[in-house]
Amino acid sequence: MPEYHMRHPHKAMDSREDIDALLASERLMTIAMCRDGEPYLVTVDYGYDPGERCFYFHCATRGKKMDYLRANPTVWGQVMADDGYVQTECEHRFRSVHFRGRAEVVEDLDEIKKALVVLIDQQEDEPGPVAERLLAKVDPTKLAVVRIRVDSFTGKRNG
Repeated sequence: MPEYHMRHPHKAMDSREDIDALLASERLMTIAMCRDGEPYLVTVDYGYDPGERCFYFHCATRGKKMDYLRANPTVWGQVMADDGYVQTECEHRFRSVHFRGRAEVVEDLDEIKKALVVLIDQQEDEPGPVAERLLAKVDPTKLAVVRIRVDSFTGKRNG
């Protein structure tokens, strides 16, 4: 795939620390996928593991999202922090991270539980009681956990 340059390089968010900080602070990501030339876009809550450089999300074991991911596991995603529109300046402040990665269904029950802990930690202000309650009844026949292993990140900020 050809490399593209950023038109406004002064807006680039290049440091791994800045990228990881944004990914740790947000709760939703949008994922683009494609099957048979037909695109599909979905927003999911996620957990990000910076050490493994991967995202986790959960969904039903069957459905459109899973059909697309099984047909083509390559995804493009975005996490964005909306820092607000600036009145009278016709400008919107934001920070965003785009990524390319490969999705895979987590099969091992211990790995599923580890992934759900990452996800719950990201989403919940008080993750302990929620994790304890939910992990006790995990059923991989009804819940799919997807890992996206990231190949590359690009970050951008305005304002």
